[in-house]
Amino acid sequence: MARKKKKELTFVEKMLLYKKAGFTHSGMSDELSADDKLADLPQRIKKILEITDRDHISATKMLYFIMYDIENNKVRTSVAKYLEKNGCLRVQKSIFFAETERNVFNKIHSDLKHIQELYDNNDSIFLVPVSTDQVRAMKIIGQNIDFDLIIGNKNTLFF
Repeated sequence: MARKKKKELTFVEKMLLYKKAGFTHSGMSDELSADDKLADLPQRIKKILEITDRDHISATKMLYFIMYDIENNKVRTSVAKYLEKNGCLRVQKSIFFAETERNVFNKIHSDLKHIQELYDNNDSIFLVPVSTDQVRAMKIIGQNIDFDLIIGNKNTLFF
């Protein structure tokens, strides 16, 4: 007898199951889960530059940051995994950068809005579209990283 293959649940369907199971929005913690670990800053910058250094970005694609402040560890971890699965690059613990088709941006927006509405919470999520020029003009402070030098905005004169 062949087993019927289980349908893979969408992100929203999974979160609805958490809610139906009595999952509450408590669970705040300052501890990082294994999923909150980040690659080294130079590696993250390199990945962003690979996107922004292209000569042309397709008219159907867009660049954007997703930033969130989510109290609950389980919800926060689920959102991070969801964003990574949808092609978003983790820049900081609660900031992602993406270059996706506009329909993916709209789906991410719709899914995150739906999840936000499921729980009584004080969470916030920002989706901020940016242009390539805005990303290239970005300044980074900390970690002894000179972003201007990395992206070639500084001019050097040799005599």
